[in-house]
Amino acid sequence: MKTNPVIWFEIYVQDMTRAKTFYEQVLAVQLTPLPGEGMEMLTFPMIDNSVGAMGSLVKMDGCPSGGNSTMVYFACEDCAIEAARAEKAGGQVFKEKFSIGEHGFIALVIDPDGNMIGLHSMH
Repeated sequence: MKTNPVIWFEIYVQDMTRAKTFYEQVLAVQLTPLPGEGMEMLTFPMIDNSVGAMGSLVKMDGCPSGGNSTMVYFACEDCAIEAARAEKAGGQVFKEKFSIGEHGFIALVIDPDGNMIGLHSMH
């Protein structure tokens, strides 16, 4: 395999407005609508020719949110900063920033739809 294993991710939500507000506030990014037939999608920003996977929030009939086994990690300068924003944005902190040794630090938060996401930083 000559690419990173994750090339796209989808986080399923029930309330797109609430989810958009949460992710834009916690990650300090702007989400962009992506046309999709039979679904509503908002994509996370992508920098061409850079490391990382592109993905979106998705609202689609018949696709529940929360309680699934998918974990998406977002890159951060200091994951404690984004974790602190989670509660103010309508989510909750599941686990505060902690060390994962030589691989940096992570924090785990839960979005308003019940999806757990990871926040990763090297410092």
